[in-house]
Amino acid sequence: MSYITKNLVPGETLLFETRHHWIVLLGPLLLSLLLGIPGVALLLDAVAAKNGHGDIPSLESSLGPGGMTIFGAVLVVIALIIFAWGLAKRNATEMAVTNRRVLIKTGMAGRRTLDLMLTKVESIGVTETFLGRVFGYGSVVIRGTGGTPESFVMIAHPQRFRQSVQEQIGRR
Repeated sequence: MSYITKNLVPGETLLFETRHHWIVLLGPLLLSLLLGIPGVALLLDAVAAKNGHGDIPSLESSLGPGGMTIFGAVLVVIALIIFAWGLAKRNATEMAVTNRRVLIKTGMAGRRTLDLMLTKVESIGVTETFLGRVFGYGSVVIRGTGGTPESFVMIAHPQRFRQSVQEQIGRR
């Protein structure tokens, strides 16, 4: 169960929910591929070397099939950990609009939350780059009355988030 659904008060309805855009996974994915592909190649070559058909003779002679297996497995495990960390970090940000307030939660181990009553929202701004407009992500800046601006980057569907907030403010 998400932070947002756990923290709804009686009579409050969830109207719109979003999180970080999938594009934040590109960095961890590329790094995972940079480590994982050579790791898999080493594992496959180690299996082939055990059968007497290795392709990397210099590495095979220095590490041996057992060393190549261990090194390849370590690279694959590191690649999986990096991608899992990126996925967990993406899922650690939740943003929602209810009929009463704006809720935002960020962070994995440490948590930062913002619960802002709709009546206290002074402005909400959206910044989208060209790629952000094409792929549907951007930055959202929320200003509460008398408060400092709160900025959230790489958010999926920022225009729809802002529209949901404005619709609820307009209904009040």
